[in-house]
Amino acid sequence: MPGVNKEQIARAKEWVVLSYMQRYEPDELVRTGPHEYSTATHGSLKISNGFWHWFKEDMGGKDALSYLVHVRSMGFVEAVELLSDGIGRAPPLPPQPVESRKPFCLPEAARFPAHVLSYLQKRGIGGEIIQACIKANILYESRQYGNCVFVGLDPAGIARYAALRGTYGDFKQEIEGSDKRYGFVLPPRSADCTQLVAVESPIDALSVAQLRKFQSEDWRDCAYLSLGCTAARALLQYLQAHPAIDTVEICVDNDEAGIKGAAGLRRAVLEDETLKGRNIRLIFSPPPRRYGKDYNNMLVAKRQQMRGREKARAAVRQAAR
Repeated sequence: MPGVNKEQIARAKEWVVLSYMQRYEPDELVRTGPHEYSTATHGSLKISNGFWHWFKEDMGGKDALSYLVHVRSMGFVEAVELLSDGIGRAPPLPPQPVESRKPFCLPEAARFPAHVLSYLQKRGIGGEIIQACIKANILYESRQYGNCVFVGLDPAGIARYAALRGTYGDFKQEIEGSDKRYGFVLPPRSADCTQLVAVESPIDALSVAQLRKFQSEDWRDCAYLSLGCTAARALLQYLQAHPAIDTVEICVDNDEAGIKGAAGLRRAVLEDETLKGRNIRLIFSPPPRRYGKDYNNMLVAKRQQMRGREKARAAVRQAAR
């Protein structure tokens, strides 16, 4: 590399992004959670678990070098020189206190999911799909607040992730300590299933399944994975754990973030070393814009159309009597 050598690059990469920013850009850090930061300049740039990810631009990394190059638009050589020969010579940061991280713990379940059933039915989800989720232990109602609790299981069937969705208002939250590699999955009938639908949220997963049911398709012929936005971690983990999958339908939102996210997902799958040699077909399949940005918008619209047609048929039958 002209201007810098391997030793300089190695020293530069020793700076993790959070340590760099705590020392040299502290005014940019905005705490957004117990273990997560954003930046004052870019609200969609998140720093968590030692990594940074800029959701708006669908890019990320771990070291301060990648942050300076991709976010601060600094030249690679200039950034390496700054980190290795400039601030890189500064005294090391004093030991940071280790923040206590709450262990992952699911909220207590209500005895009967009355609020969840009512809420999901209003969102257009039918009873068969809701009951399939409850039976699979991936959906229940929290006792304290009556939230939907969507659970992500690891390959051994152990809960590792959970997303909450309020049955009133717009409350959304992931349970602290969730492992985002294991997103909510509506499982297929067969363990040898070859098709996967990747969506942004659990509600979208249920919505795509319901739409397939409306089209007289067997909705249990494929798996439905919620990514928790458009991050690739859950998708890569699922593909690695399910070698039979040969088709992935990317059903993210039909907006700028969704389109960029789909491109990032495609790139992540094609570049993942553990998936080399797998002939995985990737299909970008956002909902038609006339229905709104996501698949739940489409499902609700379809439900309304069906009710309208049924009312029209009932009126015709009534007039014929």
